[in-house]
Amino acid sequence: MTTQVLLIRHGASAAVVAGEPLPRRGLQADPPLSPVGEREAVRVAERLCGEDIACIYHSPLQRTAQTAAPLSAALGITPGIEEDLREVFLGDVDGLDLRMLVADGNDDVRRALREQRWEHIPGAETHEEFAGRARSVIERLAEKHVGSTVAVFTHGGFIGQTLAEATGSTPHAFINADNASITRLVVTRKRWTVRGFNDVGHLRHAP
Repeated sequence: MTTQVLLIRHGASAAVVAGEPLPRRGLQADPPLSPVGEREAVRVAERLCGEDIACIYHSPLQRTAQTAAPLSAALGITPGIEEDLREVFLGDVDGLDLRMLVADGNDDVRRALREQRWEHIPGAETHEEFAGRARSVIERLAEKHVGSTVAVFTHGGFIGQTLAEATGSTPHAFINADNASITRLVVTRKRWTVRGFNDVGHLRHAP
């Protein structure tokens, strides 16, 4: 008995504006979608509304809820909120652009990326904590919906960690999923199988 889990990364987030604080949910950055991200969410719904999706889940962060909304409306499914689907917490730099921090010479971020362990960033979630909650929530949802397809709206880091758990790859091998991409994971009690990664075919001709 299998469960197909569709891991959908949220659409493009609103840009960070210098001097303006990011919206927060507790300590974690919680920006909304940008107008581009809103259009991407519609494209995701158009792509997936013909699939036999039993349930929809998203993280508690608003960019995943907003990305899930068009598909939820199209299918008439009220989404569930799963706390453990949230993005890895990056402590002192949460919500900031890691590429810019690397370019600016942030040694903590450089070390975290080089050694593939987030806890080198002060206050960040440890690799073990993040891996544990990723595995736990996927197992829980798969067990709850055996024989079905579940749409899970989540984050790039979470998708990367989940695929690392599935494949035994290095921790950051799959952290570069594009916004509004679709990744397919088949889960059984004995094995997780990656059937597709970073599918963005529905976005190629988006305005």
